[in-house]
Amino acid sequence: MKAQIVSFHCVLKTKLGKVISSTFNHDVITRDGHQPADLLKGLVLGLQDLKIGERRQISLSAAEAYGFYDPAQVLKKSRDEFPPEEPLRLGSRVVLQSARTGRKVFRVTEINNEFLVLDANHPLAGEDLVFEIEATAVRDATSDEIQDSLAVVDIENLH
Repeated sequence: MKAQIVSFHCVLKTKLGKVISSTFNHDVITRDGHQPADLLKGLVLGLQDLKIGERRQISLSAAEAYGFYDPAQVLKKSRDEFPPEEPLRLGSRVVLQSARTGRKVFRVTEINNEFLVLDANHPLAGEDLVFEIEATAVRDATSDEIQDSLAVVDIENLH
C-alpha cells in the first residue's frame, strides 16, 4: 500500500446514525503501520488506496475506536486544589502530573463550589463510530512527506 496525501469530507456518526460532526480534512497522509498506537488504526486502514470522488463508510466498534468508557479514569478533586483565578468551565482541559501515572489530560465534566469531576476518557469512548468519507483530492505522498510526517491522521480534528 502506497502512502497517499488525501483531502476528504468526513461525517462522523454513531452506529445509530446520530451525527457527531462534519469536517473537511485537508492533506492528510495515510500509511498503514506507521501511525502512533493511539490513533484509529481502522480509520487509517479504511483511508488506504482512495480515489478522487470515492465515498466510503468506515465502521469501527468502540474497542477499535476510542476504547470502552473506564470509570477508573474519572477523578473527583477538591476545588481548593485549583487556583481560584483559574478559569475552569465545563469541557475545560486540565493536565495533571503524578509520579504514578505521569502526565494525563482530563476534561472538566462537573463543577460546584466544593469539587470538580475530571474525566480522562475520550469524549467518544464507548461509542461505535461510522466515518462517512468522500475523497476530494488524492495523490501519492513524496518520500520527503513520508519521512517528515509525524501526524498520520489528525484524529482530534475528526470529531
